[in-house]
Amino acid sequence: MKWMAGLAAALTLNAATIDGAKINWAVAGKGDKTVVLVHGWTCDSTTWAKQVPVLARKYQVITLDLPGHGKSGAPKRALSMDLFAKAIEAVRRDAKVDKMILVGHSMGTPVIRQYARLFPNHVTALVLVDGTVITEKTAAGFGGVADRFKGPDAAKARVEFIHGMFTPMTSPELRTKIEKMMTAPPDATAAGAMTAMADPAIWKEDATTIPVLGIYADKSRLGNRELLSKIFPSIEYTEIAGTDHFLMLEKPEEFNRTLIAFLDKLQ
Repeated sequence: MKWMAGLAAALTLNAATIDGAKINWAVAGKGDKTVVLVHGWTCDSTTWAKQVPVLARKYQVITLDLPGHGKSGAPKRALSMDLFAKAIEAVRRDAKVDKMILVGHSMGTPVIRQYARLFPNHVTALVLVDGTVITEKTAAGFGGVADRFKGPDAAKARVEFIHGMFTPMTSPELRTKIEKMMTAPPDATAAGAMTAMADPAIWKEDATTIPVLGIYADKSRLGNRELLSKIFPSIEYTEIAGTDHFLMLEKPEEFNRTLIAFLDKLQ
């Protein structure tokens, strides 16, 4: 695909390490702002293929594959939000960057939220892309989902779960791309990352006072406005009509305009 070839040409590939695992990351563009794009559950950095070339015209853009995902290695210990956050920190140090704007899709939202807790001095702003934000009381549900990705029926359960993210607005081409990407990691990653989401500690309702943008799908099931406003008092919330969970791939032009308008306002 032409846009994939353009993405490859724009990137400089690198590798950091965390817990003995190589972290695949790449940088594109230059600018006085650094934007870090963090993918979701069983996805990888190609999630942002339609964002990197555009953002790189104005900013330094970093993408990475979280541990166990994409071209990154599997760590020695169990997957957790702390581990994912520390993988971002390893990349930040490797890239010699101080302040970052973190953009997280789906599971990437609790990842960047945990990073902001652990390393607040390096975060300028957060962008939630149809991001998962729940309460501690409902976290245990992820454990039940994780159990479905273990054992002989794991592959079937994963495909069914992925298909549940699609709507009639998801094109056949995009369905094929997303399913291929999300079934690539091993079952251990699928179950381990979902188990990491079940940790109630990561869903504490401590408020984040830095600038936050929420870009959500059309009538998103994840867009709990009351909870989002409580945790992110400064949030700017918007939905992109005619999109589902992978809105940045479905309507990239509108998504990119919304994101860039927010980035340009940041000091």
